[in-house]
Amino acid sequence: MNRQFPLLPLTVIVASLMLHGCGSSDDSPVSVPVPASTTATGTKATLALLETTDLHTNVMSYDYFKLAEDKSLGFERTATLISAARKEFPNNLLLDNGDTIQGTALSDYQALVNPISCDQTLAIYKVMNQFGYEGGGIGNHEFNYGLPYLNQVTGNTFNVDGIADPSQQKACAGPKFPQVLANVYSAKTKQPLFQPYKILTKKVSATTPDGKTVDAEIKVGIIGFTPPTILSWDKRWLDGKVYTVGVKEAAEQFIPEMKAKGADLIVVISHGGLDNGPYSPTMENGSYYLSKVAGVDAMLIGHSHQTFPDAASTVSQFNLPGVDKAAGTVNGVPTVMGNFWGKTLGLIKLELNYDGKSWVVDKSKTVAQARNTQISQNPDKTYNYVDVDPSVAPIIDTEHKATIAYVKTPIGTSDYQMNSYFADVGDPGAIEIVNQAQADYVATYVKANLPQYAGLPVLSVSAPFKSGFANANDYTDVMAGNMAINNAADLYLYPNTIYAVKVAGSDIKNWLEKAATRFNTIDPAKTAPQALISGFPGYNFDMFTSADIHYEIDVTQPVNSRIKNLTYKGVAVNPAKEFIIATNNYRASGGGNFPGIDGSKTIYASPDANRDVLIAYIKNIKAITRAKNGSDRSWSFTKVTTAGPVTFSSAPNKLPLAQAAGLNNISVVASDDGSGKGLAVYGIDLSKVQ
Repeated sequence: MNRQFPLLPLTVIVASLMLHGCGSSDDSPVSVPVPASTTATGTKATLALLETTDLHTNVMSYDYFKLAEDKSLGFERTATLISAARKEFPNNLLLDNGDTIQGTALSDYQALVNPISCDQTLAIYKVMNQFGYEGGGIGNHEFNYGLPYLNQVTGNTFNVDGIADPSQQKACAGPKFPQVLANVYSAKTKQPLFQPYKILTKKVSATTPDGKTVDAEIKVGIIGFTPPTILSWDKRWLDGKVYTVGVKEAAEQFIPEMKAKGADLIVVISHGGLDNGPYSPTMENGSYYLSKVAGVDAMLIGHSHQTFPDAASTVSQFNLPGVDKAAGTVNGVPTVMGNFWGKTLGLIKLELNYDGKSWVVDKSKTVAQARNTQISQNPDKTYNYVDVDPSVAPIIDTEHKATIAYVKTPIGTSDYQMNSYFADVGDPGAIEIVNQAQADYVATYVKANLPQYAGLPVLSVSAPFKSGFANANDYTDVMAGNMAINNAADLYLYPNTIYAVKVAGSDIKNWLEKAATRFNTIDPAKTAPQALISGFPGYNFDMFTSADIHYEIDVTQPVNSRIKNLTYKGVAVNPAKEFIIATNNYRASGGGNFPGIDGSKTIYASPDANRDVLIAYIKNIKAITRAKNGSDRSWSFTKVTTAGPVTFSSAPNKLPLAQAAGLNNISVVASDDGSGKGLAVYGIDLSKVQ
């Protein structure tokens, strides 16, 4: 059970910060006055805040799963945008929002396969150091590899259970810029795990009232936040070792302290999106409420893998009251979200006036922008991107080549092309092998170690982790023939670990109902085209792929009323019947908010990664075939005749793959769905469910 601790009184925190030296570059007590500035009243300056977020170790424009260039992503292209912005705005501050150290085969290689030593700097940090980042936040995925690893690669000396006392630790190589996090605390010390904030003294070129150019100093306070839901998502690493406080409460505690210590500007680095639902200290996306905290001058947000500002955005969080998606403000606070994987650079231009005491933002002249690496579209539906910065690749050349060599390690063969292009409409070809590996692993463990559960059926769920969210390349696609580790990584994208949960038949029904949120509600009488797929993430579309269990999804019914004819071995599932389900730590611990799946039903929390279990399974069976490993469709849509077409998007020119999987009710509607992602439009005839 995750423990919660109250915020400490301000006087205690201040005293602690004075003793431990965390919180700002000015570590004097709050009562000591800030030295008077020599800057003339009425002096003006422009300062550009530059944001990257959710880089997920995509340094290169390279897909380690496909072993090919991918121009749509990579910091080496973001770097070009950064250099251009710096030329345009000589006074600039480059900051990162987190979810930085996890997400590619490169990050897994450095964390799990060939762990870096204490004196080595993580590849992504080497690049960020080279480009002069001046501060960064901590995302939820920073915790994926555990606290000892995070402690090492960030160059910290955490004082938490399971890690040596700070006095016995050697500070390891890490980023050269400060990292801030205000809402995660050590359960051992009741102190922030990272420094909660930092006050940066930024030297800028400014203009006096009489037109002279002078050098001036602006004190910029940066404060960081991460989703409190890390306690569930990475419970195996964090339970009992750290706790979280609400982002709003932490901001209200530390921002006055930052102002008292002389911060002219307060920049919030929040690894969370916008949610105006009832506030909770445990809410995942608390940035909306952070914008309402007094003293906040700008927000850099992330986590949602979206772009803000974007006047054309249909994303619900950017269409909330108080959110101006064109101007880039949230309750009047200039805000940016720089997408993900290095696709976008967030930029906030602040026009500042010195009033004799401090620098003040002229909100009427503030500009927020999202600058994309994708710059144009060609007539053939391909895209043009900014050029790479040639200085990036040499920095991590050794790590990049080592990762490629690792992922080429052979593990087996396949007689069919395993892909997720049509997983949303019934193709289990890239999912069943994952479910088989997970079920086999859990069943073997239960038999050997949990005899009290030996009589329960063991099933498995998995999801199409890559389903076109980013673009037409964002699908699992493993060619027939020899298979290597990179193919297994393509089949299982995340560094999750296997968990087993004991559930009742009623839980399975509720689980599947939640997963079926993936689909919009279809009106059979409507003659206009209807989109089948909703905004519900593909990685939450859990499904069974087994000959033993069957069910229908009726998309004409509202959410939570769609699962029909749920059977196990031909018999209707008894709501009270017990099953063991193999899944991952994220889902078993409450990730995705599936009803009843909240950590309380876990009977085995394995230390082994789902991906490693999959690799071992493929090595054991050696030859994967569609007949044995990719053809069991546990679910189908309930048959219905619709007056108009039902459509969905997927990569273009893939219809033969749907047909090869036995989906003969799919047709091509259009070569471009207009999303700018290079996706085509397909139709599905729900009256001819396969």
